[in-house]
Amino acid sequence: MASETKGIELTGEANIRIMTLNDVDQVVLVENICFPTPWSREAFINEVKNNQFATYFVAEDQGQVIGYIGCWIIIDEANITNVAVLPEYRGQKIGEALLRTAIELARLKQVTKMSLEVRVSNMVAQNLYSKLGFKRGGIRKNYYTDNSEDAYVMWVNL
Repeated sequence: MASETKGIELTGEANIRIMTLNDVDQVVLVENICFPTPWSREAFINEVKNNQFATYFVAEDQGQVIGYIGCWIIIDEANITNVAVLPEYRGQKIGEALLRTAIELARLKQVTKMSLEVRVSNMVAQNLYSKLGFKRGGIRKNYYTDNSEDAYVMWVNL
């Protein structure tokens, strides 16, 4: 992983670090709890091991992964691939800390824009993204395969 990501410091209580292959099983557990159509174990292994554009961070509590975020950086744009926090840890600003970490990484890599997709029904996530400067930029019709829900595409200029 890129050495410049190791120097990111966060405010708050969350212990956030770069995801390794050793974290995959715990990340898959979080993924399965949080999403109706979870990514596979193999998908996460591929992201960490083979995807040169991907960086993932995990949030830990007493050595257990309680959340994670994935980010792809290609040239000067970044895309948040996924964000998840276990339900019992929500409302503690862990998702915000993870997102701020990804934003800081993007800034270190001189990214100018960051995007993500979010369910139109997920107001909690939309409020968080708006708080950090993301604005709706479009809609992806029938984006989610579990129920054909639309997704907003949200962007922020860094």
